[in-house]
Amino acid sequence: MSKDKADRIGRRVFLRSGGAMAAAWIAAPALAQGDSMRDSTEVERDLSEATKRNISSFRALDWAPYFKDTRNGAILVDITSRALHFWSEDRSVYKLYPTSVPLTDDMTRLGRTEITQKVELPTWRPTPSMKRENPDWPDAIPPGPANPLGTHALHLTWTYYRIHGTHDPRKIGRRSSSGCVGLYNTHIFELFALTKVGTQVLLI
Repeated sequence: MSKDKADRIGRRVFLRSGGAMAAAWIAAPALAQGDSMRDSTEVERDLSEATKRNISSFRALDWAPYFKDTRNGAILVDITSRALHFWSEDRSVYKLYPTSVPLTDDMTRLGRTEITQKVELPTWRPTPSMKRENPDWPDAIPPGPANPLGTHALHLTWTYYRIHGTHDPRKIGRRSSSGCVGLYNTHIFELFALTKVGTQVLLI
């Protein structure tokens, strides 16, 4: 897909999901939500050879080894293959999406959680420790091209952890975050519609 076509799709998704925001977007650093254990800062990473894309193990998986059932739907995030798998409750829908994942193991939280909130056109806010370390950062970044959460965000039971879109598609397929799982905006738009509060999530 050409960049122009991808941009047009991204704009259409944004318009469908709530309309374009009026006036100029606030210029701000590229940020994303941190990790509740480390209260870390998900800043823009240098997407160099040190953060190569992973495609070798990107493949379909079966839900059964990971969940006892698919009640409320199920999401599996495989950090190694940098992929998100979704199964609907009746298992008639299966989706496989490439993701961005935490940059290092110590930034990575594994285990079971669930979706607690679904936010369309999310506003990003730095944590208190982020503001202490970076007092010049804004108190909030509203929806728009500068917002690191993209067009939609799925909150988890782990504070500050999200499955969300991204303003920088170069991150997808890479170890490039400090805790969150990122998707292309077109993919988070689709996943947002498929999931519900209570959807099971497992990170492995």
